[in-house]
Amino acid sequence: TAKLLYLNIIDTFITNHCNMEINKILSQKEKDELIKTLHIRFEKNKNRHLGIDWARVLAKLESNPDKLWSLQAMEDSGGEPDVIEFNRSTDEYLFYDCSTESPKGRRSYCYDGEALAARKEFKPDNNVIDCAAEMGVELLTEEQYSVLQQFGHFDTKTSSWIKTPTAIRKLGGAIFAEYRYDHVFVFHNGAQSYYAARGFRSSLSV
Repeated sequence: TAKLLYLNIIDTFITNHCNMEINKILSQKEKDELIKTLHIRFEKNKNRHLGIDWARVLAKLESNPDKLWSLQAMEDSGGEPDVIEFNRSTDEYLFYDCSTESPKGRRSYCYDGEALAARKEFKPDNNVIDCAAEMGVELLTEEQYSVLQQFGHFDTKTSSWIKTPTAIRKLGGAIFAEYRYDHVFVFHNGAQSYYAARGFRSSLSV
């Protein structure tokens, strides 16, 4: 029947779409453009990564194409990723979202899937935890957010969801942070809440 044919078409579209998401492979041109963008940002902000050699970072990027896809996702959503730390124990470089304000492409999200499901009306388009998982990144912790603020003033007009301790989330809350009055502030909201001026900041290990 026409209805069955329609349902088959929709099912095929969803399957193909999911497969495209799973592949997560950039073309060579996209890789080259992304690496060029990251290199320029790296050179312009040397205070963020003193003692870190770009050649070593580049070698890591070239040997981890899946990480390039995640970095592209960070870039496309307005995160402006840059190297902030080097973890000697794991031999990994950590990229943080370094946009001056909370990334524009991932605002107006509640905290997680449970919070999204609990909303009865006016649901946001997505939630922070699922979005981060789709991008292959981690939310910044409160400690990492404080580290980031050592390299400038971030979120002076916006705020960003950060990783919420389990004990707080179990009680229905979630935490976010911002920079005001020359200080970093960490606050709480109900996990179901969302705001046009709040996105989330993430990190990626490479």
